[in-house]
Amino acid sequence: MSWIKDNQFNVVLGGGTLAGAVLLYFVGAHGTRKYQEAKDQFDASAAAAAGFENSPLYPTTPNRDSKRKALDEYGQAVGSMQVAFEPFRPKEIKNISPQEFTTELLSANAEVRKAFQDAGTKLPEAFFVGFESYKTSLAGKDTTGVLDYQLNSIKSILLALAKSRPSELKNLYRPAVQEEDRQTYTPPESAVARPFPLEITFVGPEKSVREFLSSITKPVNPYAVVRCLRITNEKKDPPRASDAQFDKPAAAKPAAGAAADPFGGFVLPAADDAAAGTDKSKPAPPAPKASDSSRILSQVLGNEQLRVFVRLDILEFLPAK
Repeated sequence: MSWIKDNQFNVVLGGGTLAGAVLLYFVGAHGTRKYQEAKDQFDASAAAAAGFENSPLYPTTPNRDSKRKALDEYGQAVGSMQVAFEPFRPKEIKNISPQEFTTELLSANAEVRKAFQDAGTKLPEAFFVGFESYKTSLAGKDTTGVLDYQLNSIKSILLALAKSRPSELKNLYRPAVQEEDRQTYTPPESAVARPFPLEITFVGPEKSVREFLSSITKPVNPYAVVRCLRITNEKKDPPRASDAQFDKPAAAKPAAGAAADPFGGFVLPAADDAAAGTDKSKPAPPAPKASDSSRILSQVLGNEQLRVFVRLDILEFLPAK
């Protein structure tokens, strides 16, 4: 203690110097941390700015005008599509009485059955235009509107199938809609149409398949989209030579005055003809006709029965947004 009293100036100077050094250290460390934070923010901002400058839509006046033009054109395209879909959008789907729906269902079933009968098409025993569950029961009063829309669409598709004259309708399956299970249908936010699935399995010649698929893909009511298509040939084995049916040539008639060979061999000319020689004034016999390869091919190919499974969606276009 005596040394501190004797050297007070040195002690005060040393303590002040130490305190100043500690203070400078903390001030410097704090400043360095703030500098590093500011530098990191600057680097991040500089990188973002460089990314914007390299992007095709950097916020400049020309890019802004181009973006507005593109958005306007997109809006016009969407509007034109809404106009194009307008003929397929039902004006209003109203519920009718269950008895009235049953009457329309029986009428549609009779019309479709007659069309298939006239085409010679075999139908399943339980066929009822896809509404087999309503053979002995009435539809709910809150479901008749959407069911009536489905009924009219399915009837149009089946009449088109009957017109193509298939050999047999194997199956027709219509999944139940949510309203039939006492649920409420809520379309997704981005949906423009509600799909009603329908599955059809039939057998027919190639011409029938072509005509039916062409008819349902035309943009007419109802608007249907094919989701799945499977075609198989009922004839599993490839065509063989024995499948061809060639015309048998008619037996040649012996010429007048010719003697028939009793052994079934060559026909010998008469003696007068042999003595007189060949008469060059008579026309030569016509050359045999060349076989029509396309006709022969048609006797082997093209008569197969095709089994077709098609799953399609009948679309109900929702009100325009």
